[in-house]
Amino acid sequence: MLLQYKETLCTYWELPGRLLITDQEEGYDLDKFCIPKHYSDDLERVYIPHGLIMDRTERLARDIMKAMGDHHIVALCVLKGGYKFFADLLDYIKALNRNSDRSIPMTVDFIRLKSYCNDQSTGDIKVIGGDDLSTLTGKAYLFYFQDIIDTGKTMQTLLNMLKDYKPNMVKVVSLLVKRTPRSVGYRPDFIGFEVPDKFVVGYALDYNEYFRDLNHICVISEGGKRKYKA
Repeated sequence: MLLQYKETLCTYWELPGRLLITDQEEGYDLDKFCIPKHYSDDLERVYIPHGLIMDRTERLARDIMKAMGDHHIVALCVLKGGYKFFADLLDYIKALNRNSDRSIPMTVDFIRLKSYCNDQSTGDIKVIGGDDLSTLTGKAYLFYFQDIIDTGKTMQTLLNMLKDYKPNMVKVVSLLVKRTPRSVGYRPDFIGFEVPDKFVVGYALDYNEYFRDLNHICVISEGGKRKYKA
């Protein structure tokens, strides 16, 4: 199914389990949205508007509810880039818990990882904060919430780490999956959007800690990369 949004050139292919943004997609002009003035010269385009992110996140909440039934799950959020997606998705799950005949018991944990320098993954995964992962030992259903899957190396490394704590089941939820020739082929269980190989920021995704305060997901400009380079 092809979704066409009026008055834009933006197209999204609705595929099983995700929305695919094509390589030809250019996004939206910045002047069509409310962009913080301090970032107005640092971005190329709005790539995924905040409203579309929220609508897709609500759908993911429904899919998770359907898949899990009434099993208790532990929701593990990766800081810092995953915090907005995590919080919004849990809000939708809580709303479904309140307004449906069945609900999912849920507890939350947090972990902080670092694997990027500027716009490149270093391949060196560091756990630099968050809860003690030993608290996950023996948990029945563990959901891991990630902002973006790039090469997939970080996720494979973390999943190998989690195996040491023997959770009975692990499911991965990622807002974005990037199409890149550097990918190791890993695919999460739940995907929001599949996107081209562009460096995106906003909605808590950062470039050297900047742009987390941006509601929309945008493509950073070359000038923005130079301005905020570490």
